[in-house]
Amino acid sequence: MPPQSLFFTEVGIPQQKPYNSEGIIFPTVLSPNPNNTCQLSLVNFTQEIRVHKPWLDSLLHRTGAILFRAFPVNSASHFNDVVEAFGFDELPYVGGAAPRTNVVGRVFTANESPPDQKIPFHHEMAQVPEYPSKIFFFCEVEPATGGETPIVLSHIIYMRMKERYPDFVEQLEEHGLIYTRVLGEEDDPSSPIGRGWKSTFLTKDKTVAEERAAKLGMKLEWTGDGVKTIMGPIPAIKIDSTRQRKIWFNSMVAAYTGWEDARNDPLKAVTFGDGKPLPAHIMYDCLKILDEESISIPWQKGDVLLLDNLAVLHSRRPFNPPRRVLASLCK
Repeated sequence: MPPQSLFFTEVGIPQQKPYNSEGIIFPTVLSPNPNNTCQLSLVNFTQEIRVHKPWLDSLLHRTGAILFRAFPVNSASHFNDVVEAFGFDELPYVGGAAPRTNVVGRVFTANESPPDQKIPFHHEMAQVPEYPSKIFFFCEVEPATGGETPIVLSHIIYMRMKERYPDFVEQLEEHGLIYTRVLGEEDDPSSPIGRGWKSTFLTKDKTVAEERAAKLGMKLEWTGDGVKTIMGPIPAIKIDSTRQRKIWFNSMVAAYTGWEDARNDPLKAVTFGDGKPLPAHIMYDCLKILDEESISIPWQKGDVLLLDNLAVLHSRRPFNPPRRVLASLCK
């Protein structure tokens, strides 16, 4: 805790995971300091964020994720104020697969796919060149049951996969990945990847869509009632230059196990960059490793979770409604 602040205190919760070799506990959890004599308010919270931004940045860099719990954040507009207090630039949601709705300001719904569907682990927008560096989540309505947002450290997954499947990882590093997805014209809320091409490229004009796709390095093949998007080859392994380590920066398992709807076959959604198929047994073992290394914290109303998108993959568990989790993406 910064010595000059009586506002924040680090707390422990049962779901945190220690990485003793790295000297961290994942994630960091911050709550209001019980010794604070000031009134706990949203104004005070956002002010303290601004004052202690360098310290919060250092915490996020060290552990990859910060959960703010028991602060007075009660609505989407409150959450927008919190996001604004951090001062990160907003990232327009161009090229992402998930259907989302703008709620207020910089705040959107998280993936709106049906509650019985699991969303596999991924780095946000890892399948496009311009991806967010930070992601905020906010629990406005906590789930009846389930609905957690499991998180996992990316460099740990890289190390475990490199140890178990060195030849496969070498192929990934050499060839990268190609992602293929078929989009309809309009959004399909029944699909976890149901974003239509109009909202994906923020236009109704096919020529503009092609221009925006080209800027992303994406090829488009128009069909009768939609379009096939082809992205890649793009790297599957990146170097996190701020921490000097390799990270498992891809949506490979998410695409292979979860990009399925009326238009899409997940087995065709992702291949090696040379077009060769990915080995099924390795895909499912990677899924198992992700689950083993992940932590899953039940949402509480008012929770704000800040993730470093270069350090952490996230997913979503199925749930029983109600549940309303909102998100904001930052450059």
